[in-house]
Parts: sequence; structure tokens; C-alpha cells
Amino acid sequence: MSLEKQLQRWTEAGLLDSAAAQRILQFEENAGKRTLRWPAALAVGFGTLMLCAGVLLYVASHWDELSSPERFGLVLLMVIVFHVAAGLLASRVQQLGVALHAAGTVALGAGIFLAAQVFNLEEHWPSGILLWSIGAVAAWAVLRQWPQALLAALLIPTWLASDWSVRTERYLGGPENILAQGLLLLAVLYMSVPQSESNRALRTGLMWAGCLCFFPLLVLVPETGPFSGYRYSGMQTSLPGSMKAIGYGIAYAPALAIAAAVRKKGSLGVFASAAWIAILAAISRARGNWDDPWIYVWAGFGACGLCFWGVQANRKLFINFGIVLFALTVIAFYFSEVLDKFGRSMGLILLGVVFLAGGWVLHRLRSELLARAAARAEKQ
Repeated sequence: MSLEKQLQRWTEAGLLDSAAAQRILQFEENAGKRTLRWPAALAVGFGTLMLCAGVLLYVASHWDELSSPERFGLVLLMVIVFHVAAGLLASRVQQLGVALHAAGTVALGAGIFLAAQVFNLEEHWPSGILLWSIGAVAAWAVLRQWPQALLAALLIPTWLASDWSVRTERYLGGPENILAQGLLLLAVLYMSVPQSESNRALRTGLMWAGCLCFFPLLVLVPETGPFSGYRYSGMQTSLPGSMKAIGYGIAYAPALAIAAAVRKKGSLGVFASAAWIAILAAISRARGNWDDPWIYVWAGFGACGLCFWGVQANRKLFINFGIVLFALTVIAFYFSEVLDKFGRSMGLILLGVVFLAGGWVLHRLRSELLARAAARAEKQ
């Protein structure tokens, strides 16, 4: 007799209540799953990363030495071997199976681009990223594993960004600036993912992806302003208004729609971030944007807003990022506007004072904000 039927019989006889029966069933289901300790999990993750990098490097270095049949066979073999090995090993060590399935999806991307080279399909290369994204989505739909969802969450924006870059490569008028705004908003959306227990690995992966991209994209928004000289001087055609509307719609609408649909009231921070990014881009449209003090004022305001968001949501990450953003803003303003007005010795002395005094003040402020966030969480 199966465990479910036995528990049902004992519950009907009054020997167990339904809650206890559910806990017993959940315990028995989890007891058979073998998990890895963190050193083994780290080894599996790092080994998978090295395996994927090694496959891509091997193919790139030996591609010219292979014949067309060998190339096509290698394309198919890379994808098949990883997924078959994952299917065979998943029943014994689940994490290893998940890692090999992820390697198979990464190999799919290499296979798509290698197949395009075999058949000389080079008309629109972002279509290869689109096919790779579809493969990641299909793998997630079948396997329901978090690496597939994470790859899809990274590949779909990569496809949109690459397709936009190719279609607007002959235009002036800030197409890269629109792209940078959309990617920065997406980074904020990813780093603000609530860290609940369900799908914890996927949420952590999205958070790290957003955190790693946040500061580079934050610099890229003013750096790629319409008058920043980012384009080559020979490209004088302005970006049409219809394409600007499409670009802004793709940059802002999906992230805001996802935030509103998934987080409800918790999406206010994402909407406020979108407004802040749009105003930052508007300020950066002036020539010599790094010499404009309003850039630094607005960056400092954004740092304060990020700290406020961290206190309200009890997110230590936001408070830390807000403090770092404020410190970097002060340092950048000092080097841009203040240092040249003094001699080298006096400038270094003042810089040391700024580091010492500012570091102490920011440390005290961070501690106070973390305490307020913890107190607010206890009240809720």
C-alpha cells in the first residue's frame, strides 16, 4: 500500500490530523533527494562554467581545421551529450543533472551560431540569439529548472538589445542612450527581486545579474547621450520619431508591466526608478554632460532614494548600493569640479579628508539605516 493511501486511512480513522499527514508526506518526499554541501555545490557550479567555456574555446580554436560534416556533427553532439548525460545522472545527483542541462542549453547557443557559419547564414545575427532564447524558454518549460529560466531572462533582453543596435546602427539621436535606459531599468527590476523561499536560486541569480550590471549601465546612460559623440561623425541621419517611440516603449513598458503584474504595490520602487532614469537621460542630453553639476545632484538624489527604498522594503542590498552610489558621486564630483582648482598637494590633502570624514559619516548613516529597516520589519 502506498504511503498516500496509508496516511489517508490513518487520517480517516482519527489517528492523524491532515496537517500532520501532510508534513509526513513532505518529509518522505524530501528524504530521498540527495543534496550537495556547499563545497560540492561550488565545485559543480565552477566545473560547469569551465566546461562551457572550454567547449566554446575548443570549437573556436579548431573550427578552421574541421570539415563541414565534422562541424555539423560537432554542433549536434555538443547539445545531445550534455542533455543525455544530465538525464542519466539526475536520478543519482540532482544538482549535477541540473548543471549539465544548463551546459547543454549554453552549448545550444554555440551550436546555433556554428550552424549559421556552416550554412553561411549571416544575414541578421541577432536572430541567432532569438533562437537561443527560444531554446532556453523551451528547456525551462520542459525541465522547470532555474538555470534555464535564468538563461532565458538574460538572453531575451540580449536579443532585443542586439536587434535594436543592428537596426539603428546608421542613426544619430541617441539610440544607444535609449538602450542603456532600458537595460538599467531591467537591472533595477532584477536586483529588486524579492528574496523569498520559493525559487530561491533563480531569485538570487537574477539579483546578482542586476547588481553586476547596475553601476556600468548607470555610467552608460549619461555617456551615450545624443550629444555625447558616441556615434561616428560620418553618421548624420537622425533617429526617426517612430523608431524612438518604439525604442522607448520596449525600454520601459515590459519591465514596468512585469513589476506591476507580479509585485502589485511593491512595484512603486521600480516605477520611481524608471522616472529617475528618464530624468537622468534628459539631463545628460547637454554637451559636456560630465561637466554639468546637475548630473551629480541627480545621482546623489537617486542614492538617497535607493536608501529610502531599502529602509521601506527592509533590503540591506539597496542601502549598501545607495551608500556606494553616493560615495562614488561625491568622488566623481570632486575629481571633475574641485581637484583642478587646487594644487596637487592641497588637492590630495582635501581628498584624504573627504575619504576619512566621508567614510565615517557614511558608515554611521549606513548603520542607522540598517537599524531602521530592521525595526520597520519587526513592526510589520
